[in-house]
Amino acid sequence: MVKENTRKVLNILIVALTIIGTIVMFQNRASATGLTASGFRNLKFFTVLSNELAGLTALAQLIFDIRKTKTVKPLFYLKLMSATATGITFLVVIGFLGPLYGHSNMYQGSNLYFHLLVPLLCMAEFMLYDHDGLLTFKSTLTAMLPPIVYGLAYIINILINGIGVWPNSNDWYGFLNWGPIVGAVIFIAVILFTWGLSLLLSLCNRLAGKRTRPAG
Repeated sequence: MVKENTRKVLNILIVALTIIGTIVMFQNRASATGLTASGFRNLKFFTVLSNELAGLTALAQLIFDIRKTKTVKPLFYLKLMSATATGITFLVVIGFLGPLYGHSNMYQGSNLYFHLLVPLLCMAEFMLYDHDGLLTFKSTLTAMLPPIVYGLAYIINILINGIGVWPNSNDWYGFLNWGPIVGAVIFIAVILFTWGLSLLLSLCNRLAGKRTRPAG
């Protein structure tokens, strides 16, 4: 019961902080780092889309919990996808963008919610998730879908509209700065890194389940 209530609280916080982050995002202008845009243009960023997915998925989970209905398989996959996708953002900011631009700059405005708070809550919530046999090695592969879909849309947009010129470049992450081959390598690396995090979260989920399982 304690575990279920904790999970409900985490989902409530995820929904609330996603809403707050979204409101702040639409009120603020683009930052000097170039990692935020204005208004609806922010929806081009993987970070924003993954956080919005996390908020919607947490809301759906809350509805299931309130109605005391068993979670359906698609919702479980969405929980894994959103926890992994937001986790990728968290790790990239901590390990790469933070040292590059300064960690304090990475947690200003809506990025405090989307780069830090929501990702941490999503990963913690997934670790407490009762998977009821849904968590398998094959299920971890679904976590790669968001970056694959996003990457394909990113590439198609560039092929149709061209790369463009900064600050209006369609290659806003700069994946093609070193050419298409390096860009493809980065794309593949991100997908594999995503899968690795998915496996790690799944392992933590299993370990958490063993710790809370009654003896005998």
